Amino acid sequence: MKPSTNRMLTRIKSIYVFIKENGAVTTQELVDEFGITPRTIQRDLNVLAYNDLIKSPHRGTWTTTEKRVRISS
Repeated sequence: MKPSTNRMLTRIKSIYVFIKENGAVTTQELVDEFGITPRTIQRDLNVLAYNDLIKSPHRGTWTTTEKRVRISS
């Protein structure tokens, strides 16, 4: 796996865990927490939403879904 792909997957996993631990979070909170651009955060959120791991009950706010996920190290 390319280093950039591995870095992206690690970041997406970290974003998912952050949302799971903090409940509903805004896109801006994620930008502030991870120090990356809003566009990059949005792309990562799109990956998570496409896989039904997160949802946006209100515009710009994200929560995890009930889908069961096994998180490996």
